[in-house]
Amino acid sequence: MRDPLTNSATSRIGLGTVQFGTNYGISNATGQVPVPEVAAILRSARAAGIRVLDTAASYGTAEEVLGAALADDKDFAIVTKALPLSHGLEEIENRARRSLDLLGRKSAEAILIHAARDLSDSEGPRLWGLLQRLRDEGLYRHIGISAYFDDKPLELARRYQPDLMQLPVSILDQRLRRNGELAQIKQLGIEIHVRSIFLQGLVFMNPMRLPARLAHAGPALAATRARIKEAGLQPIEAAIGFALKQNEIDVAVVGVTSRDELAQLIAASAKRLPDFDWEACAINDLVTLTPSLW
Repeated sequence: MRDPLTNSATSRIGLGTVQFGTNYGISNATGQVPVPEVAAILRSARAAGIRVLDTAASYGTAEEVLGAALADDKDFAIVTKALPLSHGLEEIENRARRSLDLLGRKSAEAILIHAARDLSDSEGPRLWGLLQRLRDEGLYRHIGISAYFDDKPLELARRYQPDLMQLPVSILDQRLRRNGELAQIKQLGIEIHVRSIFLQGLVFMNPMRLPARLAHAGPALAATRARIKEAGLQPIEAAIGFALKQNEIDVAVVGVTSRDELAQLIAASAKRLPDFDWEACAINDLVTLTPSLW
């Protein structure tokens, strides 16, 4: 029987898991997700047709929590990320192999370079070669790069020809769409996963109550929220709708902290979108679009 939460859009939703292993997100008021709630979220995600889980060696205990919660469940394709180059190549390899042990799997869907800037280091080519070797051994079916806008992702795509790239794209941050890089990366045959579609929850926040470092973004965020409301949409509907309407995007990675949040997300993804000036919702402030500067 088809689960009542399921809709066709859910096959393009990936579940981010950083909140399963650590306290993360500017709008996250509940902290790390308890293990029983993680298990409930995963059961609901499976029933809804979600099949991609996104994690990382740097996400605290996320991989271990997933391994325990999933047990023998092989329905999910798991994408993880390697440790930063600062740990050294030997430790990166050891941890990449350990990730599979923690996840309870002999192999996983993909492993990504977590910090694209590592590829600019003198050891960058060896780091990429390490991922290629892990793929050749059959431990990871695909390899890729997680990049920010300033990492020049199109240049990385052309140089390294990854199987997969994870990029920041959202209704607030449309830079890669506007400059054409998103389309050009897709034309290279690369699978595209996007993250930060809620910009760490900023799209949901009261424009009048932003943290001090983001207070200057209040007017722009208020204007975007007003446009969304005028279009008859809730912020969650506009955010997930924008991501899923981009043909170049294969998977939109979204983090949730409860089964209720997941249900809201799934319902929002089924919303029929009106004709709407999506570009007018973009914010062009560098600090606002760069969470590491918050």
